[in-house]
Amino acid sequence: MKRNIIQRGLARAGYKGYMNWIPDSLYLKLMFWARLGLKLNYSNPKTLNEKVQLLKLKDRKKEYIKWVDKYSVRQYIEDKIGRDYLIPLVGGPWNKFEDIDFDKLPDQFVLKCTHDSGGLVICTDKSTLNFEEAKNKINKSLNNNYYWSGREWPYKQVPPQIIAEKYMVDKSGTELKDYKILCFNGEPDNIMICTGRNSSRGVKYYFFSPDWQFLRYNYGDEDLPEDFTISPPDNLNEMLDIARKLSFGTKLSRIDLYEADGRVWFGEITLYPDSGFDTDILPSTDLLFGKKLDVSEYLNR
Repeated sequence: MKRNIIQRGLARAGYKGYMNWIPDSLYLKLMFWARLGLKLNYSNPKTLNEKVQLLKLKDRKKEYIKWVDKYSVRQYIEDKIGRDYLIPLVGGPWNKFEDIDFDKLPDQFVLKCTHDSGGLVICTDKSTLNFEEAKNKINKSLNNNYYWSGREWPYKQVPPQIIAEKYMVDKSGTELKDYKILCFNGEPDNIMICTGRNSSRGVKYYFFSPDWQFLRYNYGDEDLPEDFTISPPDNLNEMLDIARKLSFGTKLSRIDLYEADGRVWFGEITLYPDSGFDTDILPSTDLLFGKKLDVSEYLNR
């Protein structure tokens, strides 16, 4: 969607925090128009993007706060499926960047802020790490409350901390692909594979069915060859089983997993995919997913 100058300015104002004074319900309506160019209908939502906004306002289970916290969710995962699925911690948690003793960290690691999305630093060689850039990025994240930009309420109460995880790559030896399993009512519906994070062409997203049939759900998929595919993960069935266990009891959740060293690793539980502002999926996909998400109990409430 090509946005006009007013929409771009409004979206930027929301991201910068200039609209924090606006109540959630009105703010989400404004952002829906600013980012998608569409009117948000709370009383009769049809698409996934619309219904995600409703879930933000109405579905408020306390356990969600623990699930979105990248540190506290580790205990939940250990209790639910076992600690063997957790990427090993090599340091933390720390409250500020200056608390990190880099001498005690291995040569390769990943720094992550526990309270947001995107606040991470990937270090593949500690001797070449730009500490000033890393510090600036982490501090910027620590000073940001992720709740305000998309009004994803669980993030509002997560304490900002830093952890260091083991650096990992998959069998390609160059990246760690994301396998994002979208679940409706605790059942995996599709898997979105994210690949090419370290490529000059940028990250690419492709949808597959649970039996690994390519699904043309994104803009641009029509340009791909008829026989396009990507090799499935070796542990696909195990990933689907994990997704069922972790999404049980939720109307909508996306279980993000990795595969490395021949094993499955937990990434995160995503409650609001793309914060309900997904511009990559086709309108038909948005509507298809919306039909699978039942939010009737939250209407007129």
